[in-house]
Amino acid sequence: MYDKFTKFLEDKEKICIIQAENPDGDSLGSALALDYLLDAKDVSLYCPVDIPKYLHYFSDWSRITNEFDYKADGYIIVDTAAQVLLSKLLDDTAIRNKLYSAPILVIDHHETPDDIAFPHESIIEVRPACAELIYRIAKDQELEIGKDAAEAMFQGLLSDTLGLTSASVTADTFEVCADLSRLGANISELEERRREYMKKSQRILDYKADLIKRIEYSLDGELATVHIPWDDIREYSDEYNPNVLILEEMRLVEGVKVAVAIKTYPDGKLTGKVRTASDAPIAEKVAGYFGGGGHAFASGFRTYDVSYEEVVQDLVRIVPELLGELL
Repeated sequence: MYDKFTKFLEDKEKICIIQAENPDGDSLGSALALDYLLDAKDVSLYCPVDIPKYLHYFSDWSRITNEFDYKADGYIIVDTAAQVLLSKLLDDTAIRNKLYSAPILVIDHHETPDDIAFPHESIIEVRPACAELIYRIAKDQELEIGKDAAEAMFQGLLSDTLGLTSASVTADTFEVCADLSRLGANISELEERRREYMKKSQRILDYKADLIKRIEYSLDGELATVHIPWDDIREYSDEYNPNVLILEEMRLVEGVKVAVAIKTYPDGKLTGKVRTASDAPIAEKVAGYFGGGGHAFASGFRTYDVSYEEVVQDLVRIVPELLGELL
């Protein structure tokens, strides 16, 4: 079923695994799992940005580098098939030329259509997490899944499903987790490690309180937005991602259907993270309006040369339409 994966690898000794410029637990777990699975190959792990500190509970997170491997025989992109999330790579002429000329395999689990312009093969299958798709590839192709790989897959799954509680989780997902547990992944140890790294300093807790006070509500409380300007990003992101701090709090406010955290940058870039309530599976459509994508309940987008206020105006216009389509 996944022969494309093995055929891609068969004539290659040196593989570079690429994460997009918005690394999360699933992309990191997927990249590390592939690293462990391909122990017979010479593997490098690349991400154009630093791995956020809140993800340092992953064993071997420090294997990820910002140095692009131009000598690889092939490249595997994990957890995205959206070109906008690869813009940092494509903005670099040398990397861009390499991506347009080298063999590339994309492995992704999102519903968002594949719009990557450079030549590539792909394995795209809607699953709760990319890590689950990699597990299924490994099982199908009879790759040995050791303890390290099992843990990385389990952590990726837990991250992208909010601890196996998201609407995308099925009985099949729990069966995958059961097998990963048998293969050596200990969920209690993984959770203890995650919680240790999720601890917040007093400074970060004070900042979270400030963010909560900044939340703006529209559409009779169905839309919640918060602005995270560049000064905040520069001061706090290295210690704790502001999106992670605030989004779940926003989504859990009574009456809120759509929560959006919006970051603005000095180069005119604006990014948005979208979370929606369990009865409002429109996050992907909200992000899609701005050229992004993701899941029904969690998605993201990036745009340029628009203000926070303009994006909020657009959200106020499109969210009622999308919610109306659910009726």
